[in-house]
Formats: sequence, C-alpha cells, structure tokens
Amino acid sequence: MQPITDIAKRLGLTEDLLEPYGRAIAKIRLEVLDRFPIRKGKLILVTAITPTTSGEGKTVTTIGITQGLVKLGHNAVAALREPSLGPVFGMKGGATGGGKASLEPIDKINLHFTGDFHAITAAHNLLAALLDTHLHFGNDLRLDPREILWPRCMDMNDRALRRIATGLGGRDSGPARETGFVITAASEIMAILALAESRADLRQRLSRIVVGFSDDGAAVTAADLKAVGPMMVLLNDAVLPNLVQTTEGAPAIVHCGPFANIAHGTSSVLAQRIGLHLADYVVNETGFAADLGAEKFFDLVMPMCGHVPAAAVVIVTLKALRAQGGSPDGPLEPGFPNLVRHLDNLKRWGVPVVIALNRFPGDSEADLELVMSYCRSIGADVALAEGYTKGGDGMTALAEKIVAAAASSDPAAVTPIYSPSQSLEEKITAVATQVYGAARVSFQPAAKSRLARIAALGYGALPVCIAKTQYSFTDDPKQMGAPSGWTLNVNDVSLSAGAGFVVAITGSMMLMPGLGKVPQGQKLDVDEHGAVIGMDY
Repeated sequence: MQPITDIAKRLGLTEDLLEPYGRAIAKIRLEVLDRFPIRKGKLILVTAITPTTSGEGKTVTTIGITQGLVKLGHNAVAALREPSLGPVFGMKGGATGGGKASLEPIDKINLHFTGDFHAITAAHNLLAALLDTHLHFGNDLRLDPREILWPRCMDMNDRALRRIATGLGGRDSGPARETGFVITAASEIMAILALAESRADLRQRLSRIVVGFSDDGAAVTAADLKAVGPMMVLLNDAVLPNLVQTTEGAPAIVHCGPFANIAHGTSSVLAQRIGLHLADYVVNETGFAADLGAEKFFDLVMPMCGHVPAAAVVIVTLKALRAQGGSPDGPLEPGFPNLVRHLDNLKRWGVPVVIALNRFPGDSEADLELVMSYCRSIGADVALAEGYTKGGDGMTALAEKIVAAAASSDPAAVTPIYSPSQSLEEKITAVATQVYGAARVSFQPAAKSRLARIAALGYGALPVCIAKTQYSFTDDPKQMGAPSGWTLNVNDVSLSAGAGFVVAITGSMMLMPGLGKVPQGQKLDVDEHGAVIGMDY
C-alpha cells in the first residue's frame, strides 16, 4: 500500500483537504468542493443481471474498470459503498473486491473502517432513546404509542430482533411497547447520509424524520424531539467521504452503504460529486441487479442530485445465466431472457450500455464465446472482464468500450420512468410493470391505508423505493428468468421523509436479515501475529 497522501495527489488533493486515519485511509474534507467547483467527470454506473447468492463480482468489476481506465491514461476514481458487517459475517462475505481488483486495507474497510456505520447506528438509536424518554416523561407531543414508526438498529444480521418488546420490568424501565430492529444499511439515517449534499442538507433531512404520529394524526419529527443537534454531533465525521486505494494504487472513494434490496443501494452523493469534480471518470457501483440498484439510481437518486450516468455497465456471469435458466449445471441459453430484460430496462432509461462478461475460474472458452456471440447478435457491446486475475490489464478492452459509450451519451435522453406528479400507487406500478415485468400490483389493505395517509400528509410527490428480493425480477426469490403476467404484492409501506422517499415492502422482504446455517463469519479468524485470516473472498 502507498501512503494515502500519494493517492490523494493523483486527484489533486493536498494534505489540508484530508483527515488521515492512519497511513492508508483518509477522510476528504467537504471544502474540496469549494477548491474544485467545476464538475468535469463522467459517471459510469455499474450494475448486473439478477445475481446468485454469492454475487457476480460487481465490486471486483468496478475496481477493475477503474484500474483499466487508469491503464489507458485516464484520471479515474471508483465510488463504492462501505461494507456492512451483516454480509461480512453472513452470506456474501467481505465487500472489498478480490484478487488483483481489491481495495486496501481489506480488513479495516470490511470491519470498523472509519467508524461511519457505528456513528449511523448510534445516531439512529439515540433518536429511539430520546423518543422513549419523551414517552416516559409525560409525552407532551401526545405521541400515540400504537403509531410509533422508529425502530432500533444494529449492523449485524439477527432475525431474533425483528420484532421485540421493550420497557418490560415496570415503570422505571420506560413504557412497554412492541418495536424491532433494522440492520444499519436499512436505517433511514444511512439513506439520509448517503443522499445529503452538505452538512446543512444533512441537518434539514434529519429534522424531517417522522418518528410517529400524535393521537390527532399529526406527524411527529426528530426536530420535535430536539434530536437533530445531538445526531449531527454523532455524524459530524461520518459525513466526510473516505479515500482509500486499489491493489494498483488507483483512488477509491468509499462512503455509506445502503443495500439496494431494502434501500437505494449506492455510494453517497458526496462521494460521487467529489469524484466528478476531481476525475475524468467516476465508476459508481450500484447494488444487486439493474432492477434494484440501477432503477433506484435513475428514478430516485439521479432526480435528487443531478448526477446523470454517461454509460452503464451490466455484469454477466456464466453461473448467473445458468441459475436464471433454472439449473446451476444446465445450458446458458435459457438465462438469456433475464439479460435481455435488464438491457431493455437500461435502454428505456436512455443510457448507453456495455456488457462486462466477468470471467470466473473454470469458465470454458466455448461457453464464454457463446455468450459473447449472443450479445453481439442482439447488438450489444460486450467485453471480457478479467480484473480478478489480471487487474487493470484484464479490463482495458472493457474500459475502451466504456469510454466510447460515454462519449456517445446524451444526458438529456436519460430520464426516470415516472414523474413526481404521479401518485405513489402509480409510481410503484410503473416500476413493477415497466422494470420488473409484472402485469399488476396488489396492495394489501395495510399498504393501501398507509399510502393514502402518506399522500394526505403531503408526501405524495416523493419517489418510491421498493424493497424486493434481489434474486428474482418478481417478489418470489425462486422465480427465475424474466417472468411476465405475475402480480407484485405490496404488503406494507413506510415513510422515509428525511431521506425523501417512500418505501414499499414486497413479498417476504425483511429489513433485518438473519444469519445462514453456516455463515461466512465462521471462516474468519486472527493468526498469532494479529493478521485477519479469510477476509479476502
């Protein structure tokens, strides 16, 4: 690893714009945008076809593309989400790439990093504690205990905490009520921090958080509980994006970590913006497949911050195609409709697309060529992605195609699927029918009631964030391919007024995941010298 000050110099950053966290990590001060006021870079959005449980290498590919662009002589930076301890110890493992396309230092980034997740968790739980304290000391705001929306939060998969009772043990333990936990990546404060454009914007968004309703139906906010100042203190350093490096010394800005299946799924607006003001290309990873991460970027994030992608990269793997075809050992062709739907969706948003065929060990040349030939037959630009084994050298062909696609892009043609003037039900239906391929949407009575209430309170113009399984276009993770004629079931709806969107919860989607029978965390350990073992997946 090189000193982080050397990495910063490649972006034109001087030491007075950095807050160092050791030798290899630094936070970037927000004054950088005053020093570099002109946006000069192009945004490259990285997404994928519907993934398998082990993932299709989105982080590896994002890092590899950045390194490939640098190899071609471009000034490029990766914009990546911070890893959550949930996946690190759960199903997928670490989120810093792998092989010759990794972030460094791997163990620190995957674990405690610069404390951003801890700050978000603390701020979330502070608000919950202030709310229960208000109830305990007389409830001057007349909060209805049956209408409290704000849960508690922790950054670990723990299904036992989805629904809990608090305040047991008598009057001194506070009011008894039912509540629950969400994982930190699903906290509204995570979404707020990821979407905030400045400290002032962060303060405004925090103040708008709706924690519940009074007995006369009025919204009660974090500002009403006088919680904004103390939350700002906890988030004061967390708002600063983090600068690290790749295995080849390319710069990477890693900040915030909302999941795309239960939140909006991309790195912070500030991370992207700083990159766009410093580099020629910002390679921005979105979560899961294009029906989730990319959809939420185009329809939710982009209208808020004005970051219009110049090109999109869709990652394809042989194992994902086989899985979408119905058999992990079967032919590739039955999985092609899944790829085509993702491509068609991206074309509908108006962005040029390049396919990255991510090569895994054991992939045969014949199978790779079959997929490449199919992509060419439908008029799609495609290149092999070999960042894991070859680093930037294995990504230059793909990077060249991305540069060409970005050069042909028309920002005016890139538009969301729905408009703010449409009703919340219409927005959800637009995503379900135009992106997912559903024929209709079924709103359960509780969801219909909440949607009506949210609209009546004046939040009807907000965009929607659909919480849905990442393993299928449908709300059923077992439905493979590109199904049509099915019904999306919206079971519940929640308001994220501070973040600025409405969450529609579909199928059996949970905001607090559980650990699997054999979690990845059991593969981790520390050797006698204090080095972490098993972190590089």
